[in-house]
Amino acid sequence: MRRTILVLAATAVLFTSLSAYKSPSDKPEKKEAPPPLSLKVGDKAPDFTLLAFDGKELKKVSLSEFKGKKNVALAFYVFAFTGG
Repeated sequence: MRRTILVLAATAVLFTSLSAYKSPSDKPEKKEAPPPLSLKVGDKAPDFTLLAFDGKELKKVSLSEFKGKKNVALAFYVFAFTGG
C-alpha cells in the first residue's frame, strides 16, 4: 500500500514537472514594438524617467524635474560597461 502511494506521488510530480516544461522550440509570443520616435534637431525631448546612481543609492530622475532650472545634455554610450 505504501509503495503504491509513493509510486503515485512520484508519477504526479513527474507529470507536473513535464507539463510545465517548455521546449526551446516553444517561442514566446511576440509583442509589437512601439513605433520609433521621430525626433528632429531642435525638437523638444519627450519626458522620460531613468534610474540614476549617485554613489549611495539608486534614484528615479525625470527630465521634467529640470525644466526651467538647468540645462541638460544627454549622452548615450551604446557599449558602455559591456566589454564589447
